[in-house]
Amino acid sequence: MTTPPTLDLHRVRSRFPALAADDWAYFDNAGGSLVLGGVAARISEYLLTTSVQTGASYPASVRAVERLAAARARIATLVGAARSDEIVLGPSTTVLLRFLATAMAGQLAEGDEIIVTDFDHESNIGPWMGLRDRGVVVRTWSADPATGEIDLAALDALLTPRTRLVCVTHASNILGTINPIREIAKRVHAAGARLCVDAVAYAPHRAVDVQASGADYYVFSFYKVYGPHFAVLWGRHEYLLELDGLYHYFYGKDVVPGKLEPGNTNYELAWGSAGIVDYLEEIGGASGRAGVEQAFAAIAAHEERLAARLLDWLNSRNDARVVGLRRPDRAARVPTISFTFEGKRSDDVVRAVEKDQIAIRFGDFHSRRLVEHLGLARNGGVVRVSMVHYNTLEEVDRLTRALENAVR
Repeated sequence: MTTPPTLDLHRVRSRFPALAADDWAYFDNAGGSLVLGGVAARISEYLLTTSVQTGASYPASVRAVERLAAARARIATLVGAARSDEIVLGPSTTVLLRFLATAMAGQLAEGDEIIVTDFDHESNIGPWMGLRDRGVVVRTWSADPATGEIDLAALDALLTPRTRLVCVTHASNILGTINPIREIAKRVHAAGARLCVDAVAYAPHRAVDVQASGADYYVFSFYKVYGPHFAVLWGRHEYLLELDGLYHYFYGKDVVPGKLEPGNTNYELAWGSAGIVDYLEEIGGASGRAGVEQAFAAIAAHEERLAARLLDWLNSRNDARVVGLRRPDRAARVPTISFTFEGKRSDDVVRAVEKDQIAIRFGDFHSRRLVEHLGLARNGGVVRVSMVHYNTLEEVDRLTRALENAVR
Protein backbone atom coordinates (compact mmCIF):
# COMPACT_ATOMS: atom_id res chain seq x y z
CA MET A 1 0.00 0.00 0.00
CA THR A 2 1.30 3.45 -0.94
CA THR A 3 2.09 5.65 2.04
CA PRO A 4 -0.08 8.78 1.83
CA PRO A 5 1.74 12.10 1.53
CA THR A 6 2.24 14.09 4.71
CA LEU A 7 0.34 17.34 4.72
CA ASP A 8 2.50 20.41 4.28
CA LEU A 9 0.38 22.66 6.48
CA HIS A 10 2.12 25.84 5.35
CA ARG A 11 1.28 24.95 1.77
CA VAL A 12 -2.25 23.85 2.66
CA ARG A 13 -3.03 27.01 4.60
CA SER A 14 -1.64 29.20 1.82
CA ARG A 15 -4.42 27.91 -0.46
CA PHE A 16 -7.10 29.44 1.81
CA PRO A 17 -6.80 33.24 1.61
CA ALA A 18 -9.18 33.82 4.54
CA LEU A 19 -6.63 32.28 6.92
CA ALA A 20 -4.25 35.16 6.21
CA ALA A 21 -6.97 37.81 6.43
CA ASP A 22 -7.30 37.80 10.23
CA ASP A 23 -6.08 36.10 13.40
CA TRP A 24 -9.12 33.95 14.06
CA ALA A 25 -8.95 30.19 14.50
CA TYR A 26 -11.83 28.71 12.49
CA PHE A 27 -13.45 25.71 14.15
CA ASP A 28 -16.95 26.12 12.70
CA ASN A 29 -16.14 24.20 9.54
CA ALA A 30 -19.12 21.85 9.71
CA GLY A 31 -21.24 24.99 9.36
CA GLY A 32 -19.22 26.02 6.33
CA SER A 33 -15.55 25.67 5.49
CA LEU A 34 -13.28 28.39 4.21
CA VAL A 35 -13.03 28.60 0.42
CA LEU A 36 -10.03 27.68 -1.67
CA GLY A 37 -8.43 30.58 -3.49
CA GLY A 38 -8.32 28.44 -6.63
CA VAL A 39 -12.06 27.86 -6.47
CA ALA A 40 -12.78 31.57 -6.12
CA ALA A 41 -10.42 32.33 -9.03
CA ARG A 42 -12.21 29.83 -11.27
CA ILE A 43 -15.61 31.36 -10.46
CA SER A 44 -14.34 34.86 -11.20
CA GLU A 45 -12.63 33.77 -14.41
CA TYR A 46 -15.76 32.01 -15.64
CA LEU A 47 -17.95 35.04 -15.00
CA LEU A 48 -15.52 37.36 -16.77
CA THR A 49 -14.87 35.17 -19.82
CA THR A 50 -17.75 32.72 -20.33
CA SER A 51 -20.83 34.41 -18.87
CA VAL A 52 -23.21 33.41 -21.67
CA GLN A 53 -26.01 30.90 -22.00
CA THR A 54 -25.21 27.40 -23.18
CA GLY A 55 -26.73 25.78 -26.24
CA ALA A 56 -26.00 28.34 -28.95
CA SER A 57 -23.63 27.89 -31.89
CA TYR A 58 -21.39 30.93 -31.34
CA PRO A 59 -17.91 30.28 -29.85
CA ALA A 60 -18.44 31.59 -26.31
CA SER A 61 -21.58 29.47 -25.87
CA VAL A 62 -19.84 26.39 -27.23
CA ARG A 63 -17.03 27.01 -24.74
CA ALA A 64 -19.56 27.33 -21.91
CA VAL A 65 -21.05 23.94 -22.84
CA GLU A 66 -17.58 22.40 -22.86
CA ARG A 67 -16.72 23.91 -19.48
CA LEU A 68 -19.91 22.70 -17.83
CA ALA A 69 -19.29 19.21 -19.18
CA ALA A 70 -15.69 19.32 -17.96
CA ALA A 71 -16.79 20.48 -14.51
CA ARG A 72 -19.38 17.72 -14.27
CA ALA A 73 -16.72 15.16 -15.22
CA ARG A 74 -14.33 16.50 -12.57
CA ILE A 75 -17.06 16.30 -9.94
CA ALA A 76 -17.73 12.72 -11.05
CA THR A 77 -14.05 12.03 -10.35
CA LEU A 78 -14.41 13.62 -6.91
CA VAL A 79 -17.25 11.29 -5.90
CA GLY A 80 -16.16 8.17 -7.80
CA ALA A 81 -19.14 8.12 -10.17
CA ALA A 82 -19.15 5.78 -13.15
CA ARG A 83 -20.45 8.45 -15.52
CA SER A 84 -20.79 12.22 -15.46
CA ASP A 85 -24.51 12.25 -16.29
CA GLU A 86 -25.12 10.74 -12.84
CA ILE A 87 -24.07 14.11 -11.40
CA VAL A 88 -27.02 16.38 -10.54
CA LEU A 89 -26.01 19.88 -9.47
CA GLY A 90 -28.04 22.33 -7.41
CA PRO A 91 -28.05 25.08 -4.78
CA SER A 92 -27.73 23.00 -1.61
CA THR A 93 -28.21 19.57 -0.07
CA THR A 94 -31.53 20.73 1.37
CA VAL A 95 -32.83 21.75 -2.06
CA LEU A 96 -31.51 18.66 -3.85
CA LEU A 97 -33.16 16.33 -1.35
CA ARG A 98 -36.43 18.25 -1.78
CA PHE A 99 -36.02 17.80 -5.53
CA LEU A 100 -35.36 14.08 -5.09
CA ALA A 101 -38.41 13.57 -2.88
CA THR A 102 -40.60 15.45 -5.36
CA ALA A 103 -39.22 13.52 -8.35
CA MET A 104 -39.66 10.19 -6.54
CA ALA A 105 -43.20 10.80 -5.32
CA GLY A 106 -44.78 9.39 -8.49
CA GLN A 107 -43.15 6.00 -7.82
CA LEU A 108 -44.73 5.66 -4.39
CA ALA A 109 -48.16 4.26 -3.60
CA GLU A 110 -50.30 4.59 -0.51
CA GLY A 111 -48.94 2.26 2.15
CA ASP A 112 -45.38 2.28 0.82
CA GLU A 113 -42.81 2.88 3.55
CA ILE A 114 -39.78 5.12 3.96
CA ILE A 115 -37.36 4.86 6.87
CA VAL A 116 -35.71 8.02 8.19
CA THR A 117 -33.62 8.49 11.33
CA ASP A 118 -33.62 10.79 14.32
CA PHE A 119 -29.85 11.24 14.01
CA ASP A 120 -29.79 12.95 10.61
CA HIS A 121 -29.76 16.60 9.67
CA GLU A 122 -33.32 17.70 8.99
CA SER A 123 -32.55 17.96 5.26
CA ASN A 124 -32.72 14.17 4.99
CA ILE A 125 -35.82 13.85 7.16
CA GLY A 126 -38.25 16.67 6.37
CA PRO A 127 -38.68 16.06 2.61
CA TRP A 128 -39.57 12.42 3.25
CA MET A 129 -41.95 13.30 6.09
CA GLY A 130 -43.76 15.49 3.59
CA LEU A 131 -44.71 12.42 1.55
CA ARG A 132 -47.02 11.26 4.33
CA ASP A 133 -49.68 13.47 2.71
CA ARG A 134 -49.65 10.98 -0.19
CA GLY A 135 -50.28 8.04 2.14
CA VAL A 136 -46.62 7.05 2.46
CA VAL A 137 -45.76 5.57 5.88
CA VAL A 138 -42.61 7.06 7.42
CA ARG A 139 -40.84 5.04 10.12
CA THR A 140 -38.02 6.32 12.31
CA TRP A 141 -34.75 4.56 13.11
CA SER A 142 -33.60 5.90 16.48
CA ALA A 143 -30.19 6.25 18.04
CA ASP A 144 -29.52 5.08 21.60
CA PRO A 145 -30.68 8.03 23.76
CA ALA A 146 -27.82 7.56 26.20
CA THR A 147 -24.89 7.15 23.80
CA GLY A 148 -26.09 8.28 20.38
CA GLU A 149 -24.92 4.96 18.92
CA ILE A 150 -26.96 3.18 16.27
CA ASP A 151 -28.07 -0.45 16.20
CA LEU A 152 -28.30 -2.20 12.84
CA ALA A 153 -30.67 -4.75 14.35
CA ALA A 154 -33.09 -1.89 14.99
CA LEU A 155 -32.94 -1.06 11.28
CA ASP A 156 -33.60 -4.70 10.40
CA ALA A 157 -36.70 -4.63 12.59
CA LEU A 158 -38.06 -1.63 10.66
CA LEU A 159 -37.53 -3.09 7.19
CA THR A 160 -40.63 -4.70 5.66
CA PRO A 161 -41.72 -5.82 2.17
CA ARG A 162 -43.31 -2.35 1.77
CA THR A 163 -40.07 -0.46 2.48
CA ARG A 164 -39.08 1.52 -0.61
CA LEU A 165 -36.35 3.84 0.70
CA VAL A 166 -34.03 4.26 3.69
CA CYS A 167 -32.51 7.69 4.35
CA VAL A 168 -29.45 8.01 6.57
CA THR A 169 -26.42 10.21 7.15
CA HIS A 170 -22.88 9.02 6.37
CA ALA A 171 -21.54 10.96 9.36
CA SER A 172 -23.41 12.82 12.06
CA ASN A 173 -22.89 16.59 12.19
CA ILE A 174 -23.33 16.39 15.98
CA LEU A 175 -21.70 13.11 16.98
CA GLY A 176 -19.01 12.97 14.31
CA THR A 177 -19.68 9.23 14.04
CA ILE A 178 -19.06 7.57 10.67
CA ASN A 179 -21.94 5.21 9.98
CA PRO A 180 -21.34 1.83 8.25
CA ILE A 181 -23.01 2.80 5.00
CA ARG A 182 -21.88 -0.23 3.01
CA GLU A 183 -23.32 -2.63 5.60
CA ILE A 184 -26.50 -0.58 5.82
CA ALA A 185 -26.78 -0.72 2.02
CA LYS A 186 -26.51 -4.52 2.04
CA ARG A 187 -29.38 -4.81 4.50
CA VAL A 188 -31.51 -2.26 2.69
CA HIS A 189 -30.97 -3.91 -0.70
CA ALA A 190 -31.67 -7.36 0.71
CA ALA A 191 -35.06 -6.01 1.75
CA GLY A 192 -35.68 -4.74 -1.80
CA ALA A 193 -35.36 -1.06 -0.90
CA ARG A 194 -33.03 1.76 -1.92
CA LEU A 195 -30.67 3.92 0.12
CA CYS A 196 -30.34 7.72 0.18
CA VAL A 197 -27.24 9.04 1.97
CA ASP A 198 -26.59 12.58 3.21
CA ALA A 199 -22.79 12.99 3.24
CA VAL A 200 -22.54 16.68 4.13
CA ALA A 201 -20.65 15.96 7.37
CA TYR A 202 -18.52 13.21 5.79
CA ALA A 203 -17.32 14.61 2.46
CA PRO A 204 -14.91 17.25 3.87
CA HIS A 205 -12.96 14.54 5.70
CA ARG A 206 -12.85 11.33 3.67
CA ALA A 207 -12.73 10.34 0.01
CA VAL A 208 -16.27 9.83 -1.24
CA ASP A 209 -16.74 6.69 -3.34
CA VAL A 210 -20.38 6.47 -4.26
CA GLN A 211 -20.09 3.13 -6.03
CA ALA A 212 -18.22 1.43 -3.20
CA SER A 213 -20.64 2.87 -0.63
CA GLY A 214 -23.54 0.83 -1.98
CA ALA A 215 -25.80 3.89 -1.86
CA ASP A 216 -28.37 4.56 -4.56
CA TYR A 217 -28.54 8.33 -4.02
CA TYR A 218 -25.77 10.35 -2.36
CA VAL A 219 -25.69 14.07 -1.70
CA PHE A 220 -23.49 16.77 -0.13
CA SER A 221 -22.75 20.49 -0.30
CA PHE A 222 -19.53 21.96 -1.67
CA TYR A 223 -19.52 24.85 0.80
CA LYS A 224 -18.60 22.32 3.48
CA VAL A 225 -15.82 20.98 1.21
CA TYR A 226 -13.85 24.19 0.55
CA GLY A 227 -16.05 25.41 -2.28
CA PRO A 228 -19.03 27.73 -2.94
CA HIS A 229 -22.65 27.49 -1.83
CA PHE A 230 -23.48 24.72 -4.28
CA ALA A 231 -24.17 20.99 -4.03
CA VAL A 232 -24.16 17.64 -5.80
CA LEU A 233 -26.61 14.76 -5.86
CA TRP A 234 -25.35 11.50 -7.33
CA GLY A 235 -27.78 8.79 -8.32
CA ARG A 236 -27.45 5.48 -10.11
CA HIS A 237 -28.17 6.20 -13.75
CA GLU A 238 -31.02 3.73 -14.09
CA TYR A 239 -32.69 5.18 -11.01
CA LEU A 240 -32.33 8.76 -12.22
CA LEU A 241 -34.09 7.72 -15.43
CA GLU A 242 -37.07 6.51 -13.39
CA LEU A 243 -37.56 9.83 -11.60
CA ASP A 244 -40.20 12.33 -12.64
CA GLY A 245 -38.84 15.41 -14.38
CA LEU A 246 -38.75 18.76 -12.58
CA TYR A 247 -38.08 20.88 -15.66
CA HIS A 248 -40.12 21.75 -18.77
CA TYR A 249 -42.35 19.10 -20.33
CA PHE A 250 -40.02 18.61 -23.29
CA TYR A 251 -37.23 17.44 -20.97
CA GLY A 252 -38.10 13.74 -21.27
CA LYS A 253 -37.54 10.97 -18.74
CA ASP A 254 -34.21 10.10 -20.38
CA VAL A 255 -32.80 13.66 -20.15
CA VAL A 256 -30.56 13.25 -17.14
CA PRO A 257 -29.35 15.13 -15.28
CA GLY A 258 -31.09 18.05 -17.03
CA LYS A 259 -34.64 17.08 -16.06
CA LEU A 260 -33.57 17.34 -12.38
CA GLU A 261 -31.90 20.76 -12.71
CA PRO A 262 -34.85 23.13 -13.25
CA GLY A 263 -33.88 26.54 -14.55
CA ASN A 264 -30.42 25.20 -15.44
CA THR A 265 -27.62 24.71 -12.99
CA ASN A 266 -25.27 27.50 -11.93
CA TYR A 267 -22.47 27.34 -14.49
CA GLU A 268 -19.89 29.46 -12.69
CA LEU A 269 -20.32 27.59 -9.40
CA ALA A 270 -20.02 24.26 -11.21
CA TRP A 271 -16.80 25.44 -12.85
CA GLY A 272 -15.53 26.73 -9.51
CA SER A 273 -16.42 23.57 -7.59
CA ALA A 274 -14.32 21.50 -9.99
CA GLY A 275 -11.33 23.37 -8.56
CA ILE A 276 -11.69 21.33 -5.36
CA VAL A 277 -10.39 18.37 -7.35
CA ASP A 278 -7.41 20.41 -8.56
CA TYR A 279 -6.49 21.12 -4.95
CA LEU A 280 -6.87 17.50 -3.84
CA GLU A 281 -4.67 16.34 -6.71
CA GLU A 282 -2.06 18.87 -5.63
CA ILE A 283 -1.88 17.73 -2.02
CA GLY A 284 -2.39 14.08 -2.98
CA GLY A 285 0.54 14.17 -5.39
CA ALA A 286 -1.32 12.40 -8.19
CA SER A 287 -3.99 13.05 -10.80
CA GLY A 288 -7.56 11.78 -10.89
CA ARG A 289 -9.01 9.40 -8.30
CA ALA A 290 -5.56 8.44 -7.06
CA GLY A 291 -4.89 12.05 -6.08
CA VAL A 292 -8.27 12.41 -4.39
CA GLU A 293 -7.80 9.23 -2.37
CA GLN A 294 -4.21 9.99 -1.36
CA ALA A 295 -5.14 13.52 -0.34
CA PHE A 296 -7.91 12.30 1.93
CA ALA A 297 -5.67 9.63 3.44
CA ALA A 298 -3.29 12.40 4.50
CA ILE A 299 -6.20 14.57 5.63
CA ALA A 300 -7.62 11.76 7.79
CA ALA A 301 -4.28 11.16 9.50
CA HIS A 302 -3.83 14.84 10.33
CA GLU A 303 -7.41 15.27 11.50
CA GLU A 304 -7.06 12.28 13.81
CA ARG A 305 -4.22 14.11 15.57
CA LEU A 306 -6.37 17.23 15.90
CA ALA A 307 -9.26 15.23 17.35
CA ALA A 308 -6.95 13.43 19.78
CA ARG A 309 -5.62 16.72 21.14
CA LEU A 310 -9.09 18.09 21.87
CA LEU A 311 -10.57 14.81 23.13
CA ASP A 312 -7.62 14.26 25.47
CA TRP A 313 -8.38 17.60 27.08
CA LEU A 314 -12.13 16.99 27.28
CA ASN A 315 -11.68 13.46 28.63
CA SER A 316 -9.41 14.78 31.38
CA ARG A 317 -12.22 16.87 32.83
CA ASN A 318 -14.95 15.72 35.19
CA ASP A 319 -17.30 18.50 34.10
CA ALA A 320 -17.26 17.80 30.35
CA ARG A 321 -19.66 15.48 28.55
CA VAL A 322 -18.52 14.46 25.09
CA VAL A 323 -21.55 13.70 22.94
CA GLY A 324 -20.61 10.60 20.97
CA LEU A 325 -17.33 8.71 20.68
CA ARG A 326 -14.65 9.80 23.12
CA ARG A 327 -11.78 8.38 21.04
CA PRO A 328 -10.21 9.95 17.93
CA ASP A 329 -10.16 6.82 15.73
CA ARG A 330 -10.20 8.03 12.10
CA ALA A 331 -12.10 4.93 10.99
CA ALA A 332 -14.93 5.62 13.41
CA ARG A 333 -15.33 9.40 13.51
CA VAL A 334 -14.57 12.70 11.84
CA PRO A 335 -13.16 15.61 13.89
CA THR A 336 -16.57 17.15 14.55
CA ILE A 337 -16.76 17.08 18.34
CA SER A 338 -19.76 18.18 20.41
CA PHE A 339 -19.84 18.54 24.17
CA THR A 340 -21.41 20.27 27.14
CA PHE A 341 -20.07 21.46 30.47
CA GLU A 342 -21.87 20.74 33.71
CA GLY A 343 -23.52 23.84 35.10
CA LYS A 344 -22.70 25.96 32.04
CA ARG A 345 -24.85 27.18 29.18
CA SER A 346 -23.35 26.28 25.84
CA ASP A 347 -24.08 29.71 24.36
CA ASP A 348 -22.22 31.39 27.23
CA VAL A 349 -19.20 29.13 26.67
CA VAL A 350 -19.09 29.91 22.97
CA ARG A 351 -19.38 33.65 23.43
CA ALA A 352 -16.61 33.60 26.03
CA VAL A 353 -14.31 31.71 23.68
CA GLU A 354 -15.01 34.15 20.85
CA LYS A 355 -13.27 36.87 22.87
CA ASP A 356 -10.04 35.00 22.09
CA GLN A 357 -10.79 35.09 18.34
CA ILE A 358 -11.83 31.47 18.14
CA ALA A 359 -14.85 30.60 16.00
CA ILE A 360 -17.00 27.76 17.32
CA ARG A 361 -20.77 27.35 17.58
CA PHE A 362 -23.59 26.25 19.87
CA GLY A 363 -27.06 24.85 19.23
CA ASP A 364 -28.58 21.87 17.42
CA PHE A 365 -27.23 22.53 13.89
CA HIS A 366 -30.50 21.49 12.25
CA SER A 367 -30.15 18.05 13.82
CA ARG A 368 -32.81 19.06 16.30
CA ARG A 369 -34.42 15.64 16.55
CA LEU A 370 -31.11 14.12 17.69
CA VAL A 371 -30.35 16.87 20.20
CA GLU A 372 -33.84 16.55 21.65
CA HIS A 373 -33.61 12.73 21.66
CA LEU A 374 -30.35 12.95 23.62
CA GLY A 375 -31.87 15.38 26.12
CA LEU A 376 -29.52 18.22 25.15
CA ALA A 377 -31.92 20.85 23.86
CA ARG A 378 -31.80 22.99 26.98
CA ASN A 379 -29.02 25.35 28.01
CA GLY A 380 -28.12 26.37 24.48
CA GLY A 381 -27.78 22.88 23.03
CA VAL A 382 -24.23 21.60 22.57
CA VAL A 383 -20.91 23.29 21.96
CA ARG A 384 -19.55 22.08 18.62
CA VAL A 385 -15.94 22.23 17.49
CA SER A 386 -15.65 21.11 13.88
CA MET A 387 -12.08 20.84 12.65
CA VAL A 388 -10.69 20.28 9.17
CA HIS A 389 -7.24 19.66 7.76
CA TYR A 390 -6.15 23.29 7.59
CA ASN A 391 -6.48 23.58 11.36
CA THR A 392 -3.34 23.11 13.44
CA LEU A 393 -2.46 21.59 16.80
CA GLU A 394 -1.44 25.07 17.93
CA GLU A 395 -4.94 26.31 17.19
CA VAL A 396 -6.41 23.42 19.19
CA ASP A 397 -4.19 24.42 22.11
CA ARG A 398 -5.47 28.00 21.79
CA LEU A 399 -9.00 26.61 21.91
CA THR A 400 -8.48 24.49 25.01
CA ARG A 401 -6.87 27.41 26.85
CA ALA A 402 -9.85 29.57 25.96
CA LEU A 403 -12.30 26.87 27.04
CA GLU A 404 -10.40 26.49 30.32
CA ASN A 405 -10.90 30.18 31.02
CA ALA A 406 -14.54 30.06 29.94
CA VAL A 407 -15.60 27.26 32.30
CA ARG A 408 -13.43 27.84 35.35
